[in-house]
Amino acid sequence: MAKQSWKPGNMLYPVPVVMISCGKKDETPNIITVAWAGTICSDPVMVSISVRKERHSHSIIKETGEFVINLVTKDLTFATDYCGVKSGRDVDKFKEMKLTPINIEGVECPAIAESPLNLACKVKEIKELGSHDMFIAEVTGVTVDEKYMAESGKFELNSANLVAYSHGEYFELGEKLGKFGYSVKK
Repeated sequence: MAKQSWKPGNMLYPVPVVMISCGKKDETPNIITVAWAGTICSDPVMVSISVRKERHSHSIIKETGEFVINLVTKDLTFATDYCGVKSGRDVDKFKEMKLTPINIEGVECPAIAESPLNLACKVKEIKELGSHDMFIAEVTGVTVDEKYMAESGKFELNSANLVAYSHGEYFELGEKLGKFGYSVKK
């Protein structure tokens, strides 16, 4: 098997792509697209996002200490891309993409109604890492779209047509290959 050596780079793909909503009181709320987001602790429930310092949302999140992670579906992919390439300094992304800001428990900034799942997050620490700052946050609230709730009460998130980002491209999640623990199940 032939391999090439490359200089170090961010090639850990695929990753979830999410829309981060944020806002200051009495100002137009903003949305930024982030592919560097992840779970970092389960008790307390903690997540992280990494944002370039020059991005408009960076200063909003740093000042307010909160944001919402909004999961992305196939239907939200165009808006997700737009929110990643346009600046909230210049456009109202909620208005331009016809997205609905909604209030959710746990934060003052809005969530995106069209997202199947919204995580309200309060910043606990900011790590300056170079090109990006990592916002480490506690999840203070979760809102789910009732259309993904089964009669049994189970949240059917995997039926939401979630999207991943890999090497500059968006992909809809596909075929189920297994479930946690299937490799050792008897």
